[in-house]
Amino acid sequence: MGVSGSGKSTVGGLLAERLMVPFLEADDLHPAANRAKMAAGRPLDDEDRRPWLLALAAWIREATASAQGGVVACSAHKVEYRDLLRQAGAGVWFLHLALDRASAERRVAGRVGHFMPPELEGSQYTALEPLQPDEPGLTVDATSDLQSIVDKAADAVRAIG
Repeated sequence: MGVSGSGKSTVGGLLAERLMVPFLEADDLHPAANRAKMAAGRPLDDEDRRPWLLALAAWIREATASAQGGVVACSAHKVEYRDLLRQAGAGVWFLHLALDRASAERRVAGRVGHFMPPELEGSQYTALEPLQPDEPGLTVDATSDLQSIVDKAADAVRAIG
């Protein structure tokens, strides 16, 4: 979880490979209207996100039911979003890739072909609620070495079973 540009897709893909589980890029589940809204520089609201969150929850339910598990690269900015995702399957755990706004804006500005414009980064920080002490997960500095982040996450996931 984290803001756009924090490395969710890269870390998530590598973590899924390491754990040998399926990987889902949550952006792929956004309806076309959501993508168009963001591309036009307008942030999504809770109503826009609801169908997307429900689709993510369905994927988590399937991954849990298969006993295979999986890794999802997803913003999951708010506690209420994470609560919905946790209710979808036992063992849902979050890796928060924490990143300062200036670094996130630089990363997003350097992307080619992504629907999320740098101008929306501020809205992501406004919505972001860091992991709470009672939420299962780990917060890491997203500017850390990529392998170190994946190692920490894989170790933490294996430790919880």
